[in-house]
Amino acid sequence: MFQYTLDIFSDTASAPASAFGPVSVPFFEPDLASYDHFLIAFSGGKDSVAMVLDLLERGVDPAKIEQWHHDVDGREDEGNFMDWPVTADYCRKFAAAFGLRIYFSWRIGGFKRELLKSNAMIAPVAFETPDGVKVAGGERGEIATRRRWPALSPNLRIRWCSGGLKVDVMSIAINNQKRFRGTRVLVMTGERAAESANRAKYLPFENHRCNAPGRRANRTVHVWRSVHAWSDEEVWAIVRRHGVVAHPCYHLGWGRASCAGCIYGSPSQWASLRVAAPEMFGVISGMEGRLGHTIQRDETVTQRADRGRAYDMDPEIVRIAMSRTYEGPIRVATADWHLPKGAYGENAGPC
Repeated sequence: MFQYTLDIFSDTASAPASAFGPVSVPFFEPDLASYDHFLIAFSGGKDSVAMVLDLLERGVDPAKIEQWHHDVDGREDEGNFMDWPVTADYCRKFAAAFGLRIYFSWRIGGFKRELLKSNAMIAPVAFETPDGVKVAGGERGEIATRRRWPALSPNLRIRWCSGGLKVDVMSIAINNQKRFRGTRVLVMTGERAAESANRAKYLPFENHRCNAPGRRANRTVHVWRSVHAWSDEEVWAIVRRHGVVAHPCYHLGWGRASCAGCIYGSPSQWASLRVAAPEMFGVISGMEGRLGHTIQRDETVTQRADRGRAYDMDPEIVRIAMSRTYEGPIRVATADWHLPKGAYGENAGPC
């Protein structure tokens, strides 16, 4: 269990101003009462948590809210390859704590299968529905060989981990469920303008790629990035207001809850992963050697970790983060809530 008397939970963490200057984005708030389904791209990170809490504060019927979590490692292997082992169960228990539905989806074979793809098409997608697990996709497309890590690029075609294991997975799951026909669907994703210059250019509201009004599917699907203009301080404020205990990685020192082995990881994050999860680190390092291709253009993850400094991590929280079962609380009294030490830490992440 988390011990809230530990020094790693600090209310005095400093909150730096955005590295990208003042955030100025168009303000648009959709008519929430007009939607039948709210599909939250839920990573378990602070921004996806904030989106859910904001919807609840706005009075949206919880029965209309669905958390959608994409398992980037798939479910075919027993061990995790890139992601935090605890993430899926943390998301599951967050949903239970707020009485919400949660559906999981994944590219069959996950990250590793797509990384090692040789003379094959992209794998099908499996996704949970109210009627059980369905499978779609993987029947058309280019036969190709990949055997290369995703590129560090805002282009999702070459940064294929985000595109192929998250964005496309959600689209396939929407397109292949008849329950969305004739309805209005609001997809919500947690990109924020303060995160990067590229994300600052995202539209807060737009048509989703699955939008098909007047066609056979006859569904209206929009995207709303409801926290796009929010600052880090605003995100943490709503998390605190509801007493939500953040994903364990924030308490270890990470500034964002992406994959444990995120391709954007800083030297200190790789150094910390090497300490917290030496077996996972070794598998990733070994895969670089096997492929003859490194995640970073000019150095291996070992060389990158050698340049960093591991965070001061509590062994009990390391154990929880590396477990497939989340054993900590999801909510605590506001008076007992503490800002995780990684709250304003390194924000190594997508462009």
